[in-house]
Amino acid sequence: MTSSQAAPAAVKILIAGGFGVGKTTLVGSVSEVAPLRTEEYLTRAGIGVDFLDGVDAKETTTVALDFGRITVSPELVVYLFGTPGQERFWFMWNDLVNGVLGGVVIADTRRLDSSFASIDFYESRGIPFVVAINCFDGVNTRGAEEIRSALDLDAQVPLLIGDVRSRPFGRDVLLALIDHLMNQPAAVPV
Repeated sequence: MTSSQAAPAAVKILIAGGFGVGKTTLVGSVSEVAPLRTEEYLTRAGIGVDFLDGVDAKETTTVALDFGRITVSPELVVYLFGTPGQERFWFMWNDLVNGVLGGVVIADTRRLDSSFASIDFYESRGIPFVVAINCFDGVNTRGAEEIRSALDLDAQVPLLIGDVRSRPFGRDVLLALIDHLMNQPAAVPV
């Protein structure tokens, strides 16, 4: 970049959700660069703290954040930040949310209750978000309306169902968020 070129505009998106729902996987599936991951192996120290119900095969967990990047054009770069899912790391969300344009909640139908904190986090801060239901191994046992009702989602919150390992699904989630952001009422200056 020469001194006459302006730096690209940056957009920040926060990916949140419960423990083991696929946040790291989503960031990795859409990032154009190898994502920064802060994964550590689960150890015996986590017994009684990290509940593996429904994710028995999980071996690692995010302990700080995931970070990825998508260059939309020379003028626009999207930065993706994935949150850690365990309650003991939620204090970091308050720092990760600074400067965010919108958010994604990743949910697992086997453990929908693990999504409530993420939804509450965005709603309490007035941050527009979409919900992506991660269908592990292509399995989904609930319909969209049943999920929407169980999560008590407002009708305008987009809900997508797919596999976050799929780059096209990850792209669709981010595009749904952009569409949702564009449909938000303009802020009225005070």
